[in-house]
Amino acid sequence: MTDLFTPYKLKGLELKNRIVLPPMCQYSVTNKDGIANEWHHTHYVSRAVGGTGLIIIEMTDVEPDGRITDYDLGLWSDEQIPALARIVEDCHRYGAKVGIQIAHAGRKAQDASVPVSSSPVPFNEESKTPRELSTDEVKEMVEKFRLAARRAVQVGFDTIELHGAHGYLIHQFTSPLTNRRSDEYGKDLTRFGCEVIAAVKGEMPEDMPLILRISAQEYVEGGYGIEDSLKFSKVFKEAGVDMFHISAGGEGPIAAAGRPGTHAAYQVPLARAIKEGLDVPVIAVGRLDDSALANAVIGNDEADLVAVGRGMLMNPYWALTAAVELHKETVIPQQYERGFALFS
Repeated sequence: MTDLFTPYKLKGLELKNRIVLPPMCQYSVTNKDGIANEWHHTHYVSRAVGGTGLIIIEMTDVEPDGRITDYDLGLWSDEQIPALARIVEDCHRYGAKVGIQIAHAGRKAQDASVPVSSSPVPFNEESKTPRELSTDEVKEMVEKFRLAARRAVQVGFDTIELHGAHGYLIHQFTSPLTNRRSDEYGKDLTRFGCEVIAAVKGEMPEDMPLILRISAQEYVEGGYGIEDSLKFSKVFKEAGVDMFHISAGGEGPIAAAGRPGTHAAYQVPLARAIKEGLDVPVIAVGRLDDSALANAVIGNDEADLVAVGRGMLMNPYWALTAAVELHKETVIPQQYERGFALFS
């Protein structure tokens, strides 16, 4: 029987379990230079000590004005490589594999003087109206993603995730709500995403899997649903995506009529639909902090990996705790054995 602690392999990525720390912005780059600091090192390495199989570093941006805030990580400069390499090396010491989420916030770049997007559509009444990227600038943006991926490979990451969800730039091009262009990138809403995928894949080793995070449903008036995301995900799979990380929402203020559920595992049906509809591996995420529930998602073949976000913010040793709760074998650091023995 496959469960939360069954090893997993996708191309050259081999994980000791099915547990993922999803990318969650720490907003902690106090020098505003995009360089990871001691907070990031402690945050990620502690989750590796805590038994996590795959750690995905938070949204890391391809240019300074691509950050949600000036306190976010970046990968637009070689100067940002060493600090990330140290995190990866130390996470590897404790048996975790490490990925990075590469992104651009687009119109949701709060600290950019003038944010950019697919079209000049603001996020809400309080946000800045973005400037529409010219066709040439879109092509330059693809190049920025490519160079960030090159640096990610130099860092030594085990996988790369592109952020195509939550209303950030790739999502802005994919959604008809925010892409109102008349050029080639408006006539084909998947074109920008496909070009980014191709550029990034061109920098990655052959055996390194590419993950794409998507919003499988937009909880806004006139937003797309699962049938639409199945169609564009099929295109992205054919372009080179090896695994999808299934989330939802983020493209606009949530409409009352389309408000997502707040119950545990509310996004798992979306993950299952993509997995079954495209015959592709997926990561499920969204209120999966209960170990028995997370285990059931894997055991019922609804997803290949389970991302535990808020649960790991509260408990960096979530994976070790889950192993004890589920009576699964795992390696508990000998320094902590006395603590976990109380619950065995």
